[in-house]
Amino acid sequence: MTQRSGSADLPLHGGRVPKWLGERMTKLGAVLCEAIIHHYGRDELLRRLAHPFCF
Repeated sequence: MTQRSGSADLPLHGGRVPKWLGERMTKLGAVLCEAIIHHYGRDELLRRLAHPFCF
């Protein structure tokens, strides 16, 4: 098992997500939700969204 070391400073451009990234992540999230619903059902999607450590 590797041990974590060091640090990273990754600012979000003044605390805001760039527009292009927000749009891309919105589309990706929609596709992921559709895939989970297709394969596992609506109840599983809701269970995963409600679980605090799912992501």
